[in-house]
Amino acid sequence: MNRRSSIDNDSATVAMQAQWDNAARGWRDSGAIIRPWLRQATRAMLEMAGVKPGCHVLDVAAGAGDQTLDIAERVGPQGHVLATDLSPEILGFAAREIAAAGHRHVETRISDGQALQVEDARFDAVVCRLGLMLFGDPLQGLREMARVLKPGGGVCTMVFGAPQANPCVTTLMSTALSHAGLPPRDPFQPGGLLSLGKPGLIDDLFKRAGFSEVATARIAAPFLLPSVRDYMTFIRTSAGPILQIVNGLDAGQAEAAWADMERALGRYQTQDGWEGPNELLLTAARKPLRRDN
Repeated sequence: MNRRSSIDNDSATVAMQAQWDNAARGWRDSGAIIRPWLRQATRAMLEMAGVKPGCHVLDVAAGAGDQTLDIAERVGPQGHVLATDLSPEILGFAAREIAAAGHRHVETRISDGQALQVEDARFDAVVCRLGLMLFGDPLQGLREMARVLKPGGGVCTMVFGAPQANPCVTTLMSTALSHAGLPPRDPFQPGGLLSLGKPGLIDDLFKRAGFSEVATARIAAPFLLPSVRDYMTFIRTSAGPILQIVNGLDAGQAEAAWADMERALGRYQTQDGWEGPNELLLTAARKPLRRDN
């Protein structure tokens, strides 16, 4: 890597950390919305990674620790969980939740997922829930996951799928950019919410990172809420990438942007409540066993 690229990556890392430090409390406070939204997908992720009693598991980009608690319950006190995140603020919330639950077999560590501060071949399984797509270099992130896995260990990541299957995300982003006077973005540009949704891309990255038995499953994960206003309350406090754009506007412009998003997403209101479509990709793989010399 040349010096210019290193500087750019450092700047992007600092910006990402600040973005999630700012959204940390909102993400934690939205747990009652996030948990049911991702319950089924999280359960599938842990199954696909091979998380079992007694396992040592790394939770990359753990956020406020909702899924970390699920992992802790699965592995039990004979297992061990390390939850890492780039944001000290959001990981602090995770640490407090873990302590409150009495899980002494769980620890937290501030760490960039693209440069994990973890020794080689330590874990039986690695998971990453809605984090990998935000990495500036997801291939490097996957190489790090492969490095810290034991031979034969399993990994599973969760990311957003294709743009057309995630109209809530595309509506939020396009509206925010329009109000900010910015041009539309390539949805697949690195670090974006939908960056790994291109068909076949994430499988290819896993293979290039050295994983075997790579398989991706698509899972529908709609938001089910009483109204679009409830969804917008979640977005306005928790959606770091959207907040980063809207927070650059003055107060009047920002309110106009939020109002336009709410109006556009109102099309998903039904007689029984608001149902916002989302599709997730779960990619599982295994680190190959060592070959005999």
